[in-house]
Amino acid sequence: MGDRIKIDAQDLHYKDLNQKIHDALGSGGKDIELSHVNGQRYIADGLKNDIRMTINGVPGNDLGIFMNGPVITVNNNAQDAVGNTMNGGKIVVRGMAGDVCGYGMRGGKLFVLKDVGYRVGIHMKGYKMLNPIIVIGGNAGDFLAEYMAGGVIVLLRLFGRQNGDSTTGDYLGAGMHGGTVYIRGGADRKKIGKGVDVAELTDADHGLLKGIIREYADDLGLDADKILDGRFEKLVPLSTRPYAKLYTY
Repeated sequence: MGDRIKIDAQDLHYKDLNQKIHDALGSGGKDIELSHVNGQRYIADGLKNDIRMTINGVPGNDLGIFMNGPVITVNNNAQDAVGNTMNGGKIVVRGMAGDVCGYGMRGGKLFVLKDVGYRVGIHMKGYKMLNPIIVIGGNAGDFLAEYMAGGVIVLLRLFGRQNGDSTTGDYLGAGMHGGTVYIRGGADRKKIGKGVDVAELTDADHGLLKGIIREYADDLGLDADKILDGRFEKLVPLSTRPYAKLYTY
């Protein structure tokens, strides 16, 4: 694109890279392309408004923390805490992502093509009219949706792990007290944490999933109809206060 600002991150310290990004945006840039990214942290943290960013390489921890509006595409894997406390916008990862993605996420969307690590969606919550969404194309590690309080997580399990295991990790939804987790292929009852139940989808669930998955498939070049053809189950919390007996009030 003619108006795209290109920044070479080769050998740049993360502070220097982020300063270059802010300088580009301060000069009126709306479309940023980063090349040779190699573990630099805090990219796009706190950015707002109508901004697009393409990242070639592997961004470090806390990509998009506190972000509110921009759209980021990562043409590789991403490290831990992608979308940490994100408030709005979208992050698309065309590979795998690490642990604790979407921690405390309050709004926006996080689309990951393949696997994610541990504790993804922990403390995820909606805020007023905001409804955060995480879609994982592969599998997830232990404690997916731990203490989840709101929003939507969709686990598609389209790609098996290298050892052939296509299940989720253990303690799925442990402490969950809000929100919904949709699992393509159904939930393994032996993996589910206490305080959650498995339910069949309603017509409203199918309508919501259809919209989410079509957008996800468009962004990542997948066949939405093929994905939607699979059977889904959902996890829902049994209580809004699963640990009430542990507290005085």
